[in-house]
Amino acid sequence: MFGRIGRFAARHAKAILIVITLVLAGAGAFGFTAFGKLKSQGFNDPAAESSQAAELVRSHFDGGASLVFLIKGPVDDPAVEQAGTTLTQQLSGDPELRDIASYFSTGAPPMRSNDGAYAIAVAKLNDNADVDELRARYDGVRGPIDVTLGGGATVGTDIGAQVGQDLLVAEAIAVPLILILLVIAFGSVVAALIPLAVGGIAILGTFAELAVLGSVTDVSIFAINLTTALGLGLAIDYALLMVSRFREELARGSDTTAAVVRTVETAGRTIFFSGLAVTAALAVLLVFPMYFLRSFAYAGVGVVVIAMSAALIVLPALLAVLGPRINAGKLSRRTPSTASPFWARFAGSTMRRPARAAVPVVIALAIAAIPLLHVQFGTPDDRVLPQSSDTRIVGDALRDHFPDDNSSAVQAIATTPINVADYTERLSALPGAGRVTAARSNGAVLFSIVPQDGPRSAQAETLVGAIRSSGMDLKVGGDTAQLMDTKQAIGSRLPLAASLIALTTFVLLFLFTGSVLQPLRALLFNVLGLSATLGLMVLVFQDGWLSGFLGFTPLPLDTSMLVLLFCITFGLSMDYEVFVLSRIKEMHDQGTGLHDAVVQGLSRTGRLVSTAAVLLAVSLLAFATSGVSFIQLFGIGSGLAILIDATLIRGVLVPAGMRLLGRTAWWSPKPLRRLHNRVGIQESVPEREPASV
Repeated sequence: MFGRIGRFAARHAKAILIVITLVLAGAGAFGFTAFGKLKSQGFNDPAAESSQAAELVRSHFDGGASLVFLIKGPVDDPAVEQAGTTLTQQLSGDPELRDIASYFSTGAPPMRSNDGAYAIAVAKLNDNADVDELRARYDGVRGPIDVTLGGGATVGTDIGAQVGQDLLVAEAIAVPLILILLVIAFGSVVAALIPLAVGGIAILGTFAELAVLGSVTDVSIFAINLTTALGLGLAIDYALLMVSRFREELARGSDTTAAVVRTVETAGRTIFFSGLAVTAALAVLLVFPMYFLRSFAYAGVGVVVIAMSAALIVLPALLAVLGPRINAGKLSRRTPSTASPFWARFAGSTMRRPARAAVPVVIALAIAAIPLLHVQFGTPDDRVLPQSSDTRIVGDALRDHFPDDNSSAVQAIATTPINVADYTERLSALPGAGRVTAARSNGAVLFSIVPQDGPRSAQAETLVGAIRSSGMDLKVGGDTAQLMDTKQAIGSRLPLAASLIALTTFVLLFLFTGSVLQPLRALLFNVLGLSATLGLMVLVFQDGWLSGFLGFTPLPLDTSMLVLLFCITFGLSMDYEVFVLSRIKEMHDQGTGLHDAVVQGLSRTGRLVSTAAVLLAVSLLAFATSGVSFIQLFGIGSGLAILIDATLIRGVLVPAGMRLLGRTAWWSPKPLRRLHNRVGIQESVPEREPASV
């Protein structure tokens, strides 16, 4: 199969390149319309009770996210009172706002801070409202008062805007570094440009896909981050593998066409299985109901499939056109080689003393995973933004100075006739309940129950559970209920997601190797490395290690982001697993003994994997500069996981594991062996001996 693909690409190289150029131009023009279609929410389960309650509040109380005007000034000062009253009148006459309530018009005690230094006004946004225009109109000093806009209506807007800025900063840092590293890694300017071509195809093609999906369903803006990082990263991985193998074939004396065909037969087969493994890991995100996670499946599957297709068809066409000119612009006269004496010596040493090499690594990874035992889960709020953000300033002020603020309340709505006084009394008697208020509108009653210990406390979760089990005819919502429902939605589907990942990984590696032990070894090592990474993320982002240096507020870890981090890094780990295992298997199939197959396999792939990991890690670690803490977690966590995998897992545990497995490394029961001989994808073309010099 792969030989036919290689021959087709070599024979029709120019036509392929012309067609892909035209397609890419159209995809790029259409793809950039995606930015106006994507959304910044999607963290909640739409079928959960809290989501149903929120919809009932919106429909019966004309509810929705509120815009909060934080008014700073001695509230009881006459000049401040006059300025606050004037501001309230301006808000009431603003066509973009409705349902205005202000301390200066209502005198409500919850709208005045305990120390009298702040007051608030709240409003709902009309459909034509623009948060940026409202900020330009009202933000800043207005006589004796200082006004800052925030609240639920601005959280998503500010996170989306911050992510857009962060993406530009991250790319401005990563791209120049990657370009320099690419030239060094490929050893020539021409070869270094090839990953950029493949990456451009993957990224622009996925943008076009997201533009289509964004027109018919909800898609998260954060999918853009994954598209750019993963598109460029996979392009580098695949181009390194293809170009290095093409150079090897040219050095053996093959002509350009034969070299292209053989490259696709070997490296192309590896890329195909690698792409399937990454796709399977990311597709699992579709089992979760939150469109934040589903969006990463849309983007991830799209970018992997497009990058894989470009590597199997467009990249061979490029190689066919370039031929020996692939080495043009070399940094030295010596033709770059993938064979690494360092990795050969390292693998040989590990194979001789597998236990001595592996045990310290396993212990270190296990220790790094220990913090997972006290992990706490949360959902994003304004605290994921920098402290200088207006939304964050307002949120901090509400938490610190307005303990009775209803934004932290548990909401319980009844849409059937009830005894309001009886329900209010019963709700007030529940453990953890503070102030309880009731409002009526359009035949519904909305109870707001302020938890005594705040909305993110264990007591608040107990309160939500007590309301739901009390027998009262209420739908419960609010921040606490949303957090509980999100954890339930993810936790209930995790076993299915983990089973699907394990099953697809096992099947793919079995089809690739014909062994049942290799998939089990790969799963074990991957879980060990990822557990260590997640444990370190608990130390950093929950416990606060390096929080001052990185500039974020330690919080419980975002549940959705942890699932995303696991699926992406698991997929990329399988990418490198297939890279290394493919060359070892190739040597084994040619009759090489286990020791020499592992040493030669790592000699040929160790440099490729480590180089690819460093380049991809640079792209991902650039997100550490983000002003959104869960984007920092994604960038640092995935970058660190890739480096751990490329060094400790592939460099130490894989050769040690192969040595400990010994002759059973490629074992399968006879029925499965016969099945693999019938359905396994394998090439029968033998590798030729190097041409004599």
